Amino acid sequence: MSAIRPTRTELAGVDGIGPERADAAADYLRRGTPKFRQANLALFAAGFATFALLYCVQPLMPVFAAEFGISAAASSLSLSLTTGVLAPMLIVASSLSEAGSRKSVMALSLTASAALSLVAALAPDFSWLLLARALEGVALSGLPAVAMAYLGEETHPRAIGLAVGLLVAGNGFGGMAGRFGAGVITDLASWRMALGLIGLLGLVSAAVVWHYLPPSAHFRPRRLALADLMRPLLGHLADPGLRWLFVLGFLLMGGFVTLYNYIAFLLLAPPYGLSQTAVGAIFAVYLIGMAGSTLAGQLADRLGRRRVLGAAVALMLAGVLLTAESHLVAILVGFAVMTFGFFGCHAIASSWVSRRARGAKAQAASLYLFTVYLGSSVAGSSGGLVWSRFGWEGVVALVVALVAAGLLISFRLAWLPPVAGDQ
Repeated sequence: MSAIRPTRTELAGVDGIGPERADAAADYLRRGTPKFRQANLALFAAGFATFALLYCVQPLMPVFAAEFGISAAASSLSLSLTTGVLAPMLIVASSLSEAGSRKSVMALSLTASAALSLVAALAPDFSWLLLARALEGVALSGLPAVAMAYLGEETHPRAIGLAVGLLVAGNGFGGMAGRFGAGVITDLASWRMALGLIGLLGLVSAAVVWHYLPPSAHFRPRRLALADLMRPLLGHLADPGLRWLFVLGFLLMGGFVTLYNYIAFLLLAPPYGLSQTAVGAIFAVYLIGMAGSTLAGQLADRLGRRRVLGAAVALMLAGVLLTAESHLVAILVGFAVMTFGFFGCHAIASSWVSRRARGAKAQAASLYLFTVYLGSSVAGSSGGLVWSRFGWEGVVALVVALVAAGLLISFRLAWLPPVAGDQ
């Protein structure tokens, strides 16, 4: 049975738009429609594969350190180099996407990233592994910002919080599955097998995107000229609200990744002495992160982003403080609370950027994600130096400082005057 489409008059009455715009509005992705479900299935799969491919190396860092005879800080380059390359390439890829097809850019990006994971699995030494991971950062750049821009353009405003929350939930599920799967497969076989199987999973996800994602209905490609691309980037940076959101992304993602980078080093060593599989299982708390992103997105739709963001950052800070305890249970509870809070923050900030940006939404999203992954790279590797000198207590202190700064920024954002589209 086909979906019942609202009439032009109903659209005008419900959305407060004139009948002359009702036909265009009918093409928006709305809750409960088949197109909304298909788009969110495809983007959930894309988010899943993106984070699985990106973060599957995180629990393997101690394995790389032992196999290749390198330090903890050097082993963190298997992730930090990828995110470091990904950060600036997001701006390039999102700018290029303004001149082409959103769907094609995302699907091709995911296909190439999955193929490079297969290449990384065959790397003869750590240098070749880093090269493959750096190229994977280039390939992945065509997905995160473009996906957020797609949702900002194609989703009805009353459903944007839920849609972005589901995308971030896919990120969380992929991050958990990639980390846990890599740990288990490494215990059962090898890290090479782990990277290879996750690459195959990425190819399956790419097929889902090709098949199910509806083509853009509201995006109109623009000619690719440097002046035309730079003007909106500078315009986004001129908005104080967007600037604060960009800094917030740097701080929170930097703290989040730093804590996750070195938990494996802590728990594999005495007095805990956990196995690689057990450490990988800890990343199952990402399931809680999925719930956090979806719940925060819906609460932001109902109560407003300004109210919910500060609470989510405060919750993340409380979780980080709990991980300073020496008891394993307290550490695990702290990780769960911190993960729930972070994914809530990320879902709200992502949707806020998409709504606040006036045009060139892919570039606005890319600037936000640039700072997010730059924070991941800079803080993630810096945390290795802190770990080597001060241990887990030093890592926790670093992350507390980052998240506390983010909490202050969330208070500043709550008092920012809204702009058109950001009500």
